[in-house]
Amino acid sequence: MSVAASQSRPRRGLSIASPQRRATRFWANVVLTVIGLLFAAPLAWVVLASIDSAATYQVAWPAEPTLNNFADVLTPELTLRPLLNSLLLSTGAAAVTVVASVLAAYPLSRYRSRFNGPFLYSVLFASCLPITAIMVPVYSLFVQMRLINQPWAVALFLAASALPMALWMTKNFMDSVPVSLEEAAWVDGASAMRALLTVVVPLMRPALSVVFVFVFLQAWGNFFVPFVLLLTPDWQPAAVSIYSFFGQYGTVAYGRLAAYSLLYSIPVLGLYLIVTRGLGGSFALSGAVKG
Repeated sequence: MSVAASQSRPRRGLSIASPQRRATRFWANVVLTVIGLLFAAPLAWVVLASIDSAATYQVAWPAEPTLNNFADVLTPELTLRPLLNSLLLSTGAAAVTVVASVLAAYPLSRYRSRFNGPFLYSVLFASCLPITAIMVPVYSLFVQMRLINQPWAVALFLAASALPMALWMTKNFMDSVPVSLEEAAWVDGASAMRALLTVVVPLMRPALSVVFVFVFLQAWGNFFVPFVLLLTPDWQPAAVSIYSFFGQYGTVAYGRLAAYSLLYSIPVLGLYLIVTRGLGGSFALSGAVKG
């Protein structure tokens, strides 16, 4: 092959974008920019309103930036105690859900039965029910069992409401773990439960962290359930106490509401950092099974 022929042939991996492709890329960037601005506008309002003593519902640069809004909301009764209550409720609900979903997903993933499919679809149907549709019988049950104003009971209910979707997620993740690893543990004399705890669960840490964050966020932002089942302000989470910034006759303390919203988001951001740095990543199965 001559040198001229080789030079005239286009190199692999390099392609000249057609005008139609460039136009598509341009409009895709425009759409993504517009969507980004739509998400950035509320965030900009929260940040600017939190340092504005005369904040309104409009996005505006504060005339005199101040931290008085944070000083007003940083009190034990208004912020610290509700945030602690939210942390306890959300962490408890997420921990119970992860443990229950692992124990329930293990037999569904490892043992084949004709009832597995109908059971999973029944669980999926249960997750489609809105929580407001079952709050009346749940409230009646809590009253009869004298569980009203009991945080641990509310945490268990939040865990039960998140368990259907968590079970589906955990079961799909557990299917990715090779059974041969458990068989090797069984040969060494480990029981099924010990193999689950020492082999399957360590390999599923990234997946379980996803389930934990999913349930934690659901419980963290839940307003209706604690508002109905927790009557004492000392036990109410931050999602309920934020309602105090909406006064009567339509008056809203916008500055303090924005400052409280920023403080309300700090634990969630901290959880994301912990999960992404400590438990993030994919399944570490490379080299675990030798053919």
